[in-house]
Amino acid sequence: MKIMFKYLALSFLISVLVACSSTSTEDSSSSSDGMDSSSSSASTSGVGAGSTSVSDDNMDPEAGLESVFYFEFDESTLTASTRAALDAYAAVLRSSPRNIRLEGHADERGTREYNIALGERRAKSVADYLIASGVSASRIETISYGEERPAVSASTPSAWAQNRRVELK
Repeated sequence: MKIMFKYLALSFLISVLVACSSTSTEDSSSSSDGMDSSSSSASTSGVGAGSTSVSDDNMDPEAGLESVFYFEFDESTLTASTRAALDAYAAVLRSSPRNIRLEGHADERGTREYNIALGERRAKSVADYLIASGVSASRIETISYGEERPAVSASTPSAWAQNRRVELK
């Protein structure tokens, strides 16, 4: 069983590395000023509950929407509040031609290979939910950074909680 797990983990890692080698230039059109639309909301905290107040700025329909979704330790299942936030995002994305990238992350605990796989499972669970909500699969790209790009560089429970996430960009 251990050998099979190691083989699957190695296969997955190779496929992730191959997928990471190609990049898309289509996500540069996400906002008119050239900044990433999720950069202002990347510092949000708590479980991806979504914002209840939506900006009056009609120029950006994604303003006020959560773009970072948090997970429990060693989990890739979506919470009810994350699903609610994704429902709001799906409504905007169904009427938008924009392509999105889902970046999966994990905290520093666990092996590098395991955290890459966990980040991928998290990104895939968000992608699957958006697809089930009517967003075209061809517009969604997933990538996992595992523990390599922490939101908070500390070894505390609070930092770990903020690093277990998927960022929608």
